[in-house]
Amino acid sequence: MDAQIKPIFSYRKHWAQRFGIAPFLPMSRGEMRALGWDSCDIIIVTGDAYIDHPSFGMALVGRLLEAQGFRVGIISQPDWHSAGDFRRLGKPNLFFGVTAGNMDSMVNRYTADRRIRSTDAYTPGGAPDKRPDHAVTVYSQRCREAYPDAPLVIGSIEASLRRIAHYDYWSDKMRRSVLPDAKADMLLFGNAERALVELAHRLARGENIKAIRDLRGSSFMVPRGWRPEGWSEADSTTVDTPGALHARPDPYAHVTAVPGPAGSGNTVPSPLPSTGEGPGGRAQPIRFHGREERLAAKKLARAQTVIRLPSYEQVKQDPVLDAHASRTFHLESNPGNARALVQGHADRDVWLNPPPLPLSTAEMDHVYGLPYARAPHPAYGNAKIPAWEMIRFSVNIMRGCFGGCTFCSITEHEGRIIQSRSEASVLREIEEIRDKTPGFTGVISDVGGPTANMYRMACKDPKIESSCRRLSCVYPGICDNLNTDHAPLIGLYRRARALPGIKKVLVASGLRYDLAVRSPEYVKELATHHVGGYLKIAPEHIEEGPLAKMMKPGVGSYDKFKALFDKFSREAGKEQYLIPYFIAAHPGTSDADMLALALWLKHNGFRLDQVQTFLPTPLALATTMYRTGKNPLHKVSAASEEVSVVKSGRQRRLHKAFLRYHDPENWPLLREALTRMGRADLIGNGKKHLIPSFQPAGTGKARQRAGARQTRSGVAPARRAAAPAKPGSRLKPARRP
Repeated sequence: MDAQIKPIFSYRKHWAQRFGIAPFLPMSRGEMRALGWDSCDIIIVTGDAYIDHPSFGMALVGRLLEAQGFRVGIISQPDWHSAGDFRRLGKPNLFFGVTAGNMDSMVNRYTADRRIRSTDAYTPGGAPDKRPDHAVTVYSQRCREAYPDAPLVIGSIEASLRRIAHYDYWSDKMRRSVLPDAKADMLLFGNAERALVELAHRLARGENIKAIRDLRGSSFMVPRGWRPEGWSEADSTTVDTPGALHARPDPYAHVTAVPGPAGSGNTVPSPLPSTGEGPGGRAQPIRFHGREERLAAKKLARAQTVIRLPSYEQVKQDPVLDAHASRTFHLESNPGNARALVQGHADRDVWLNPPPLPLSTAEMDHVYGLPYARAPHPAYGNAKIPAWEMIRFSVNIMRGCFGGCTFCSITEHEGRIIQSRSEASVLREIEEIRDKTPGFTGVISDVGGPTANMYRMACKDPKIESSCRRLSCVYPGICDNLNTDHAPLIGLYRRARALPGIKKVLVASGLRYDLAVRSPEYVKELATHHVGGYLKIAPEHIEEGPLAKMMKPGVGSYDKFKALFDKFSREAGKEQYLIPYFIAAHPGTSDADMLALALWLKHNGFRLDQVQTFLPTPLALATTMYRTGKNPLHKVSAASEEVSVVKSGRQRRLHKAFLRYHDPENWPLLREALTRMGRADLIGNGKKHLIPSFQPAGTGKARQRAGARQTRSGVAPARRAAAPAKPGSRLKPARRP
């Protein structure tokens, strides 16, 4: 990676810094006047309620830009039915920044069964319907209507996951990149602090946003075939590496440098193995003197190559090309060696620069140390915002995840390289919570991140890290080059709980148990001091078929972790339980796999209270499997591996029913399936049976028929009350027979 990185806190501040720090970023003209502002430099439009806390994107980005000297306003959850609400703060001097919020708007609004959710955790009172479908696109179109000539920048997880042509589960079709639909000037993907700060300063200096084409982590529309001077284009089919992804090929292999255009002083690569023009126009290899010169030439050639993905029109029509494009996209995701990508959309191209470079620890500390009010905006009064209630006593200590789970969107957005805060920064935030957050009782509800125990973990060798093309550092096994030392995290836990006024520090984020078992000391520390009765982990399944498609470890790692966790819990005199998360209907899962999982759950005494059905999110590798029936974890062709996919509503309900084998409502469906599968021996009233042969009155089909009769007679059927569970729990331990 480039060693000459300009830290995000080293820029000369914009002149508007003279206005000082706002208690809250303004959401109205009245607040702007109170701050002495006549206009905003940047206006952030968001689908979430504005909570001034670093766990919420609009606050983190807004405070970061404020620290650069810019005047930042917030338009939160605007009425999108007209452009009026988007004129609330006037025209921005530099640009509109549009985000759907902390979640993709479609995931936020719809369940895995495509039903509209009844609540929205990011809205005051949990009210639904405060944001539109495809919020980034809709908000951007309204910004264009309000001020057609204002530069428009889109970002956040929704934009990140939709930066190229992608499968949209809710409409069951391929959609274009969000860029042409939103009519945005630029898309910033991933955690975009570095690109955002540079972009704001360059626009403030008078640069035209349509001329800024060199920002890492940015994407934009260009005329078909456009590329910078001295660059070359390679078709994606020439760069795919055959075989499994755990191989570690040299990223500079098979690239031969050739002279660039006359007078350019650059070298560019050729997709051909032998390049350069000799006598008679015949291709000749270019020779360099010395190993270092040859390596430098290869690196330069590779850096000035753009990889052309199959176009939107091609992936829409051909599932094999879609799977190939997905594989290529993920292979070009390491900031240390990723190349630019381009994808045709009709007569234009979507151009993606390489991913953003991760923030250093000092930069992470800077971002999380900004003067957040750590509260919802006063405009919401006493309204409860569920997401705020959930995280207000928690601390995010890192970002990124090198697990590479195929169904997860974290790595597509935050990347695989772990970016950690310093211990001092984390402890300062805990003290701020203690001293400033109303209602604090001495309990920190979570010290974690996307994965709780990846804090400060990284590749042992930066050179290997910068050239690696693996999609996971822990699958099919933990990489020998990965530092799995838990000592820094143990030290952080101990110092956090030793702070005055801190009674308990909990770990509520899910953790990676295959890493944890490498440090029994960590498991002991966790079980003894940092678990509040339940601990979340995610085996997701027990069978090799689905686990291989998820890129998850086998159940043996879970068994080792459970043995350690139970042992240290007993030694601490505590009754504590693991909360295992499982996914139903994941690609590669058969009915027999789900039956095996149900038997495992019963054998281990688990009765899951809530279960998750696979939800195909844009860009995820598992989503590619779902849409194409192909496995992008290996080289893709028409004859390559087929993946079984669960798509019908009935089969998805069956897989979910296996996870809740104990629920009488599921017994009719399970009896039918077990009989069809030749496993009627599991139907009966003994301990060895999975489900009973009798059906309690008022449940299953009888309950459905009764409900239908009551509805016809004008009386609505009574709803069965759910059994209470501890907050955050998705599981209740089964009663032993």
